[in-house]
Amino acid sequence: MNTRIEKDSLGEIEVPENALYGAQTARALENFPISGLKPHPAFVRATVIIKKCAAKSNISTGRLPGGIGSAIIQAADELLSGLHMEHFVVDPFQAGAGTSHNMNANEVIANRALEILGRKRGDFSVIHPNDHVNMAQSTNDVIPTAMRLTALHLLDPLLGNLQCLESALVEKSLEFDNVLKSGRTHLQDAVPIRLGQEFSGYAAAVRRNREGLEGCIPAMLELGIGGTAVGTGLNAEKEYIIKVVKEIASETGLPVRSSPNLFESMQNMDPFLELSSALRRCAVTVGRIANDLRLLSSGPRTGFDEIRLPSVQPGSSIMPGKINPSMAEMTNMACFQVIGCDQAIMMAVQAGQLELNVMMPLIAFNMTFSMDILNNSVRKFTEACIVGITANSERCRKYLEESLGLVTVLAPSIGYNAAAMVARESVATGRSIREIILDKELMKESELDEAMRPGHLTEPGLPLGGR
Repeated sequence: MNTRIEKDSLGEIEVPENALYGAQTARALENFPISGLKPHPAFVRATVIIKKCAAKSNISTGRLPGGIGSAIIQAADELLSGLHMEHFVVDPFQAGAGTSHNMNANEVIANRALEILGRKRGDFSVIHPNDHVNMAQSTNDVIPTAMRLTALHLLDPLLGNLQCLESALVEKSLEFDNVLKSGRTHLQDAVPIRLGQEFSGYAAAVRRNREGLEGCIPAMLELGIGGTAVGTGLNAEKEYIIKVVKEIASETGLPVRSSPNLFESMQNMDPFLELSSALRRCAVTVGRIANDLRLLSSGPRTGFDEIRLPSVQPGSSIMPGKINPSMAEMTNMACFQVIGCDQAIMMAVQAGQLELNVMMPLIAFNMTFSMDILNNSVRKFTEACIVGITANSERCRKYLEESLGLVTVLAPSIGYNAAAMVARESVATGRSIREIILDKELMKESELDEAMRPGHLTEPGLPLGGR
């Protein structure tokens, strides 16, 4: 491999000839061959947006020469169009605070800006990664700002897919509204419920979780850029601090604003813990729904078989004809992973010390990973599972007629003790609740039929007025 020599404060190091990155990125590649992963594209884009907006602001204040600044802006625009992204190579598990990632961005932009000016890569006497691209910035304010912009970018599709899941569940609740079935508590027979009512509960839970994620947005809009190293704004003019936030707002179309306390914005990663907790809450709810669907569709001969999930692939390499709840299983796995990522984020947020939380790269990685897999799993769960669910009305009715939960419906009419006696006899003999009630003349058949009307079974009130 052909190489060139670049220098940093530690001395000379070989860099691949075709690489836009420089010495500090090359050292990071040597130091952190940890996961084999690369930074999330949205995190890279957010970092580049900051560099572009910083250059615009520094030109405006007169600190950055226009020619150099214009080359930096052009290089940033190329990256934002999707070019040169392969040169962002630093492992997410890297030096604390994200210095390696920040310098990767600084070096790529500096070297590409040099080429735009007709200079050679590494000719940092003309455009320097630190002096020019990183002007008025620190890793310590760039990285948490990039994390916020990344979160806002990834939240949009996730919220949209959660809305689609909610809507699909609402549609199923309407479709299944007339399907009577036995409710279950403790996995035992309970009072009747409509399948549509069951699905309406799922939809409401997803709505609450979506609203919880939306509640995380305001904190993400408060940017700490301009605080530089510890929040004091050292080496950044007051005018720059105002301008850079306005430039980011213009570039992204987001209503971002400067944090009311720049010290807090780099000390405290609590907004990301709040977001992670909301993601975990979504994962718990969606995973619970997936579990229920696996249970309700179990069988088809030896399980509940109250609903049928779409068949998406053969279920076994040895058992012909077997179909598994594959999309629900995938969803469970994704949700479990989100819950695990939340634990890592919680530990990283707690590990902040004094003026800085150096665990930001770990928080950024787990945040973006969680948002990606939750977004994609919710989308596929909705498209390939929820919208295609059908009800097995006959099986639901059969279970309902055999359920001991029916005696609860009749208890206000025949009394708790008599209802308990009927339940015990049904268990002992296998006879139906209806048969025993009529045989013992506890109710007239017309009264029993009236009490068993769907409206009486699944809506508030007392069948027959409690007679």
